[in-house]
Amino acid sequence: MKITSCSSVSYYRKGENKMASSQSEAIKVLYKGWIDAMSANPEMGLDEMRDIFEHWGDITNEPGEVDYSEVDAGGVQAMWAVPKGCAEDRVVVCTHGGGYVTGSMYTHRKVFGHLAKQIGCKALILHYRRAPEAPHPAQVDDAVAAYEWLLSQGYTNDHICTSGDSAGGALCTSMLLAIRDQGLPMPVAAMPMSPWYDPEGTGESLITNADKDAIVNKDVLMGMAGMFLGDGSPKDPLANLLCADLKDLPPIYIQTGGDEGLLDDSVRFEEKARAAGVDVTLDIFPEMQHVFHFMAGRAPEADDGIAK
Repeated sequence: MKITSCSSVSYYRKGENKMASSQSEAIKVLYKGWIDAMSANPEMGLDEMRDIFEHWGDITNEPGEVDYSEVDAGGVQAMWAVPKGCAEDRVVVCTHGGGYVTGSMYTHRKVFGHLAKQIGCKALILHYRRAPEAPHPAQVDDAVAAYEWLLSQGYTNDHICTSGDSAGGALCTSMLLAIRDQGLPMPVAAMPMSPWYDPEGTGESLITNADKDAIVNKDVLMGMAGMFLGDGSPKDPLANLLCADLKDLPPIYIQTGGDEGLLDDSVRFEEKARAAGVDVTLDIFPEMQHVFHFMAGRAPEADDGIAK
């Protein structure tokens, strides 16, 4: 139920006086375990940190009736998620989160399977190159290469949309800028979830929500931004969407949690996109954590978000 609205920003709650569901605590428990493990081992290496994040999908229930297969998408490792009886000619290109450093198509297989099943289309989940081994703009290059591969396979741009979470939420948006600038036909829409649009970490919510967000803090964010950017500028518009020219982008539908440190990334982007004439909607889910969608099939807030 929509209970409050300001421009195209909406706040959702399952009943005005209802607290967050008990099931939604699962993601806080997961994130706390990560933070505790990293705090206990301040010298933790990148491989070990990546191993921890590989358990992201543990809290996602299997969507059921979705087949998965790996594919080479124009030189980019990827995975098809194909729901039973879906439209075979329509694709959502999915880019996983993890600060461009962690996460994989395997951690996000189930949550993007839920999304594809809800839409009734195929999902192409990209296993793009990660930083620091491959800093920006390798991720954008991979996303565009996979998109060009889809076009070469006969999928039409008006039957392709993009989606992603966190860093992947930014990537599913920045790939649109690269597609536009290269003169390619534009996907029909984008659906970022808890996007990380600002690698400079200037959002006020990083401070105001610091005691609510169970995983994102500025120190961790800046460490990942350094690996992601390499020698590049934090104001590069393909890395920092708040510095980008957003004109001529397709409709964008953003969902984020009200307790997120990255909340202001979405709020500021929505304002900038609307000013550029983009058809943009931002839905903020009260009391929800970063990428609460991972609780798909488990928590009503996640299922509600994916259904919307």
